[in-house]
Amino acid sequence: MKLITAIIKPFKLEDVREALHEVGVQGLTVTEVRGFGRQKGHTELYRGAEYTVDFLPKMKIEAAVTDDQVERATEAITQAAATGKIGDGKIFVIALEEVIRIRTGETGAQAI
Repeated sequence: MKLITAIIKPFKLEDVREALHEVGVQGLTVTEVRGFGRQKGHTELYRGAEYTVDFLPKMKIEAAVTDDQVERATEAITQAAATGKIGDGKIFVIALEEVIRIRTGETGAQAI
């Protein structure tokens, strides 16, 4: 089992959700986050004053998947989130030791 975490541009959220659904990913956790990488930030003008926006709005998507779903899920995210411009995001894949469904007590892949 793996935990896939993707940081994407906010307007790509629906495209990524649909792409993951098509490859069989059943559940997602989505969080609004702020951050920067190579994109750095940008300068904006507000009421005549210039200021720097260091942290840009992003969406963080987390999905627990079985080992055989990892490649399809990461490809789906990559294709759906890509704009070809800086700041498209990152995908992290982390091993999960255990998953437990609280309601039923199911564990492992059955709990995903």
